[in-house]
Amino acid sequence: MKPTLSSLLTRLVTTGKAAAFILISTAGLAIITNHSAAQSLDGIALNVYKEETCGCCVGWIEHMKEHSFESSIFHPKNLNSVKAELGIKTEWQSCHTAVTKEGFLFEGHIPAKFITAFLAEPPANSLGLAVPGMPIGGPGMEMGDRFTPYDILLMMKDGSSEIFASIKSKADQ
Repeated sequence: MKPTLSSLLTRLVTTGKAAAFILISTAGLAIITNHSAAQSLDGIALNVYKEETCGCCVGWIEHMKEHSFESSIFHPKNLNSVKAELGIKTEWQSCHTAVTKEGFLFEGHIPAKFITAFLAEPPANSLGLAVPGMPIGGPGMEMGDRFTPYDILLMMKDGSSEIFASIKSKADQ
């Protein structure tokens, strides 16, 4: 059986022995080293998968950097294949996917404070958090004073989800 992206990442993280590995899949080529996937001294390190031309993703990465998150950026040939291999259902998807060294997933324009809260106490059997679509006013999606309320979903390994937080205003972010 062909190993999936998720199983390869899990094996790398759980063994802790690999200095680097090369992942070749339908998504393209990514080289991940202990440096790019490891915890940074100032905060959490994220591997961010995005389209090369997406500017709002850059805005979200900057938001995360302002909150002590480090990012390594990858531009896979087929971003949807990466998302599918990680277990991110179509209805949870946005324009970028971030993965921690522990394998937690953060899909879309999630404010840093909610990722920090999730990582402080990850719920059992959870994959991570998602903000489906691209809500106006979220981190990286700023458009003046415009704001669209949105929910942050808790993605579960069994394919279910529930609301982790409801963002009703800019102040809630």
